[in-house]
Amino acid sequence: MIILVLSFQSKFKSIGATKIYNPRQPVYALDHDVQNKSEKNLAKYANIEKFAQEQGVDFYPAGRGIGHQVMIEEGYAFPNTLTVASDSHSNMYGGIGALGTPIVRTDAAAIWATGQTWWQIPPVVKVELKGNLPTGVTGKDVIVTLCGLFNKDQVLNTAIEFHCEHEGTISVEDRLAISNMTTEWGALAGVFPVDGLTIDYLRKRMARLELTQFENKNLQAPKTPGQPFVHPRINKDTIQALLDNPLTPSEDATYAKTLTLDLSTLSPHVSGPNSVKVATPLLDLEKQDIKINKAYLVSCVNSRAGDLKQAAAVMKGKKVKEGVEFYVAAASSEVQKEVMESGDWDILIQAGAKVLPAGCGPCVGLGTGLLKDGEIGISATNRNFKGRMGSPSALAYLASPAVVAASAVAGKIASPTSNIQDIAPTFSIQEHTASDESAASTAADTKAEVLPNFPSVIRGELLFCHADNLNTDGIYPGKYTYNDDMTTDDMKKVVMENYDPDFVNVVQKGDVLVGGFNFGTGSSREQAATAIKSRDITIMIAGSYSDIFKRNSINNALLLIESPELVNDLKAQLGTQSLTKRTGWQVDIHVADGKVNVKKDDGSEKLYTVGALGKSVQEIWLDNGLEGWVKQRL
Repeated sequence: MIILVLSFQSKFKSIGATKIYNPRQPVYALDHDVQNKSEKNLAKYANIEKFAQEQGVDFYPAGRGIGHQVMIEEGYAFPNTLTVASDSHSNMYGGIGALGTPIVRTDAAAIWATGQTWWQIPPVVKVELKGNLPTGVTGKDVIVTLCGLFNKDQVLNTAIEFHCEHEGTISVEDRLAISNMTTEWGALAGVFPVDGLTIDYLRKRMARLELTQFENKNLQAPKTPGQPFVHPRINKDTIQALLDNPLTPSEDATYAKTLTLDLSTLSPHVSGPNSVKVATPLLDLEKQDIKINKAYLVSCVNSRAGDLKQAAAVMKGKKVKEGVEFYVAAASSEVQKEVMESGDWDILIQAGAKVLPAGCGPCVGLGTGLLKDGEIGISATNRNFKGRMGSPSALAYLASPAVVAASAVAGKIASPTSNIQDIAPTFSIQEHTASDESAASTAADTKAEVLPNFPSVIRGELLFCHADNLNTDGIYPGKYTYNDDMTTDDMKKVVMENYDPDFVNVVQKGDVLVGGFNFGTGSSREQAATAIKSRDITIMIAGSYSDIFKRNSINNALLLIESPELVNDLKAQLGTQSLTKRTGWQVDIHVADGKVNVKKDDGSEKLYTVGALGKSVQEIWLDNGLEGWVKQRL
């Protein structure tokens, strides 16, 4: 298991740890704020590098590339392994058959100290991709379409197995893009099989690594002159082991549900504006004559060599429309070198692209080129939540690299070709819910032990934020995420800023916050949970949660329970006109019984049955979070 992290030494040291349990587990890659050349940020980077050297951990500096891409290029994320990262897009590793899933900084610190972490095994969903992709339709179109077609939490908090009817129809680069955005779809992981395409990809990587071995400080040159170079992770032996020990589903494997999509019925699709779960055929948007101000070909989802090549093919001999800013950043320095060698990089520059360093920038709302008030942008990134890429009043659309390039040239959302079919995607869903319902019933009937000093009843007034899919950018804006000086008092002032700026004036100490469905979707930033907790909120209720938010909350002693019935009652009786509403409904939450008794403002009462808070959650809460829990056990 490998961990990709930015900087969590303070967490590591605060739990009393001094030495990493297994220095071969972590990998450090600096990628999220690489345009920041301030003395303070550079000092932070230097501190991370020094810590890596002291602990014997592989380190990749700012400018080497986005950590997820580095993990793939250097073989840390390897087929048939579990690879976790302190970023929500670690799902990307599923594109090469690695089980990639996110953790958070508290988890990372705990793993550094102990070599271990925890999970709840999720339901598994089978996604069958039938037929072949039409010319001009990409992996980005596949995942954008899936997010739009199945946008009612069908895969929320599940692990997805992708099954391709034809092995060669989806390239490894497209598989990486699809797996990457299973995060936006709501899944914990999205994994493709290890097949002939995977093996061919690894063999090509091995050949290129042999050519570039001396450029990588983390690789050792042959000790004996003339001795052949052998990469420590991507080599003939490791590739042969995949062939000798194939990993496939059991013949009697069962799934929570099966989704089917006929690839031959797809056309280019665009997400948005400001929602990944709204997908519209490109032809429909093109007719609306939507002018754009900015276009982006950046990020870990769609800025590899093949993506840049597609954009260059569209832009060759053309210029970016006057008044449009077109930003380009390769996923890594190696990708940039490859496209410079092919000539694709020069084509993009000559067309008028503005170059950004290999790393995370506009996609996470950092650095140059952010969307301003009222602007419209189209991007080959993975996220377009309100305020994610700049101003909350801007509109952001997501599309494939070719569509982004064509739009930059046209000055509006446009198609790169006239040969697009105008047909509706063919899809289906088969659910197998009996076992899930039985498990839910059993959980609700189980009475949990209440540990000493843990409150048996939690009381408060329900504060209702009705929005479904309320994302972490709405809860805690990305522009604050990498400000290490943010105190609890600072968090109190900005929590929910992108969702409802008036939230901080409405919330009161001791409120029980109620959200909609899939609350906390989006990035893995831990501050989404700690910012809510900063308002003296002990417990939350929602219809459902993003699992990464749930994990963050448990790790930081913010209690969570789920009650779809209560959320639906609130929506039906109080409406959704107010973003944040004081309900006047008083609640008694009986944590051991799994029961929520609500007294409404009209004097009536209703009892809701929910899952009890288990012993492990209570233990972590009593230790004020996982950090304290680990500290007690070191």
